[in-house]
Amino acid sequence: MLDTVLILLALTGLWLLGSSRLQTCIHAVAWQGVLLGLIPLCAKWPEIGVRLAIVAALTLVLKALVLPALLRRAVREAKVQNEIDPLLGFTTSLLAGGGLWLTAMHLAGQLPVDALGVSSLLVPTAIFMLLCGLLLLVSRKTAVMQVIGYLTLENGIFTFGWALAIEEPLLVEMGILLDVLVAVFVMGITIHHLNREFDSIGTDELSALKD
Repeated sequence: MLDTVLILLALTGLWLLGSSRLQTCIHAVAWQGVLLGLIPLCAKWPEIGVRLAIVAALTLVLKALVLPALLRRAVREAKVQNEIDPLLGFTTSLLAGGGLWLTAMHLAGQLPVDALGVSSLLVPTAIFMLLCGLLLLVSRKTAVMQVIGYLTLENGIFTFGWALAIEEPLLVEMGILLDVLVAVFVMGITIHHLNREFDSIGTDELSALKD
């Protein structure tokens, strides 16, 4: 079960790299939230305690419902629907995604993954998600898409955290989720105000602003 969830999670990274529609990318991020909520359950199946059930529920609510809702609102406020003229084309991004997966597998092979007692796909998937998020951050011009890239990067860190912190106190996981919620909330407000003040929220144009 856990391997299936991790494979689907990696596919959402490729989904983001190959999509130009912001709403579609938000759907992919929402599915990432669902899959992240399943990781602790699958990792401990069938010995699921109350703490893990609470963590899974919080993850599903925040990452699959709340955060995508904030992003959809930001898209409506910004009145932008598609990523236009990215620095790296969508087909090229998909090809780069294949290279990122090979890189993730190589990096994971250098780590003592077997000593963690988790699925052999968990660490490669976490690294792959992190690399996908970084690629989205540097190759997309729309501010909304860069927020999605940040979320994907954080989801990779969150996935990697389950390899090390599956037995840590609940407060640790709640703190991570709260940080993400606050960050996306602030970035949503920023995008709204940028769109209200300027004609474009393309980051390449914003960098050309003068006093």
